[in-house]
Amino acid sequence: MVVALVLEYYQLLRSVLRAKPFLRACLTRCRHCRIFFLTDLRNAGRHDLRCPFDCRAAHRKEASAQRSAAFYGDAMGKIKKSHINQRRPSQASATRPPSQPPRVPAPTPRPVKWDPEIVEHVRVVASLIEGRRVSRRQVLVMLAKNLRQHSICRRGKIDQAVAWLNKEPP
Repeated sequence: MVVALVLEYYQLLRSVLRAKPFLRACLTRCRHCRIFFLTDLRNAGRHDLRCPFDCRAAHRKEASAQRSAAFYGDAMGKIKKSHINQRRPSQASATRPPSQPPRVPAPTPRPVKWDPEIVEHVRVVASLIEGRRVSRRQVLVMLAKNLRQHSICRRGKIDQAVAWLNKEPP
């Protein structure tokens, strides 16, 4: 399934580059997963970038874990962590309300939550392709509209329905 998505992504990327050859300068390869992606004009020519398809978040999380381990491995960090751990049980009992039955909220349809990094990446790429500034709100409206449409790829109705059911099971 991932191979098909990557293939579809590369076909779209190639078609954009054929239509807008000046964007070839913005094409770069992810330092981690090696996938090609379009970046902002200010980052053109850089080779130390990570793609917005979770490589940035994974690197940020890894660096945060290393900083945290280094801090709490230090003598002052161990003292601070000890104080935090000693306060934890008293906070839990102090904030617990008297025994009441838990309230269960009524289920409401939730709007789709988009990953902010992906939305920003789509905004940058759309701005590059259209040659004008595209706002975050315009991108969210476009994504909401595209959720109601069939995908661009050439699939039969059955394949389209199966893909939709896999994404949103009943």
